[in-house]
Amino acid sequence: MTRCWFVDDHRADYPVTVLCGLVELPRATYYRWMTGTVSDRLVDDAYLANEIVDIYRQSRGTYRSPRVWGQLRRRGIRVSAKRVARVMAEVGLVGAHSRKRWRRGTGTAPAGDLLERDFTAETSDLRWVADITEFACMDGKLFLAGIVDLHDRGIAGWSMGERQTTDLVVNALVTALARRDPGSELIHHADQGPQYTAVEFTNRLTDWGLRASYSSTGDCFDNAAMESVWATLKREVRHLHGDWRHLTRSELRTILFDYIETFYNRTRHQARLGHRTPTEIYAASRAA
Repeated sequence: MTRCWFVDDHRADYPVTVLCGLVELPRATYYRWMTGTVSDRLVDDAYLANEIVDIYRQSRGTYRSPRVWGQLRRRGIRVSAKRVARVMAEVGLVGAHSRKRWRRGTGTAPAGDLLERDFTAETSDLRWVADITEFACMDGKLFLAGIVDLHDRGIAGWSMGERQTTDLVVNALVTALARRDPGSELIHHADQGPQYTAVEFTNRLTDWGLRASYSSTGDCFDNAAMESVWATLKREVRHLHGDWRHLTRSELRTILFDYIETFYNRTRHQARLGHRTPTEIYAASRAA
């Protein structure tokens, strides 16, 4: 019943319905637990969960159970590694992981799908879609996190790194917000990858007043607009520069920077935009 303690500890900040959905706990179970008697073991698990959540947030959602266990030992808390892994699983915490099986997330998104495959927007900075794609280079993988505006179709924010961390997607969001000034009606839509469902990232969305939206688990069509941009980017980068497997990550970083900032956003015309560029559409939207 660690999940019940988690919900109870955070109910002052978030609705019980959202918290129960996050940790896959029926609300009826939580309310029954509130009126019952709990054991010392459950109380200990609750305090341990609070420490774990604190460490996880400080890691920006990147730590998995072995590293959390190590930080607990540094704090003088002696528990087994298996117990840490169990408590993290119960409260729905998943650290950054390179294996593809984590890409789909836990299936417990912090929010529902607000777009429902409607990838249109009347003005800029009203609906953003986000995702991570990867490139296999000579010296390892390079990951690119991006945010696309559904009105002007520009890449509003992006970030590159050698690991799929929560920090990667936070940096892409920070870049987009630094360039644009969206209002409180902005929807940020992503899949249920652990980077986007991490506590650190969802807290950032809340702090900046953005509305979160998530695809259903394992359904690429729920984020088709972003997948389309990645397909275009990879096809044209390959056409211009050849197979990136023969490039270093440093070389590809320079290529992607030039493609996004100089070509895609400012020079490349799109038929769906009336053969104008994303920068032109964004400027017209801001002037309206």
